[in-house]
Amino acid sequence: MTPVVVSVKEKVVSAVVRLSCAVIGPPPVTLPDVEAGRGGEWSADVAGTASPKVQLIAKTEFFPPEDVPWSTDADGGEALAEFAGRACYQSWKKPNPKTATNAGYIDHIIEVGHLSVLEHGSATFYITGISRSLTHELIRHRHFSYSQLSQRYVPERDAAFVEPEVIANDPELHEKFLAAAQASVDAYTELLTGLEDKFADAPSATLRRKQARQAARAVLPNATETRIVVTGNYRAWRHFVAMRATEHADVEIRALAVECLRQLQKVAGNVFADFTISTLPDGTEIASSPKVLEG
Repeated sequence: MTPVVVSVKEKVVSAVVRLSCAVIGPPPVTLPDVEAGRGGEWSADVAGTASPKVQLIAKTEFFPPEDVPWSTDADGGEALAEFAGRACYQSWKKPNPKTATNAGYIDHIIEVGHLSVLEHGSATFYITGISRSLTHELIRHRHFSYSQLSQRYVPERDAAFVEPEVIANDPELHEKFLAAAQASVDAYTELLTGLEDKFADAPSATLRRKQARQAARAVLPNATETRIVVTGNYRAWRHFVAMRATEHADVEIRALAVECLRQLQKVAGNVFADFTISTLPDGTEIASSPKVLEG
């Protein structure tokens, strides 16, 4: 099951989405007087749907040293991982045909657990349309680097909310969720107005707004939509996928892990080739590898 993104400001728009950006589930409920969320930054199509996005925004570039008698059939982080591994033993020649290619070499270092060389390559994603509940779990992965939307500086009057599909597919529960989301925005807006008046004598407008927002955000739920930049080395990404793409993980973060894996397999296919994606009976996806040695 995948989440629903609900955009709330005075009235509500609900949308059912997958991280792969395919729209699924029941038709969206659209009420009049809907305004774009957060100053118009929230992307919505003509059907009123908004899709979580995982966008690759940076990856490793490798410049092989000219004085080393070695070459490979890959580039970027994959080539860097091989170079780092060979540098440990100065094994620039390739007498073993099984490790003569980049794919063969990386497969071997994964198999023997020489994973430190995978820490030299990295990938960065800009992830939007996910819940604060998800990022509370995400930031437990300590080897990633994060830059997340600040609720102290960004007002949440136009907040969007991520609704679990199990709730969205039940009309009665869906209405309760919409009501709760609306109530939280109403409470936030009222608190924010009162707090801005309370801090009217603050020495600067920026300080006044920050003090008001940091207090008013206390009533916003885990379902509040957020945006985050995540950078991780290949080893950290492998660990994230191994831990979060299993059927035991929360549905929302599992979908994120599977989508990240798909994009990582395009960026550094040899590093993530051992992972396979499969579909569970309920239609959701998982990913696994027989070569994951750390948990």
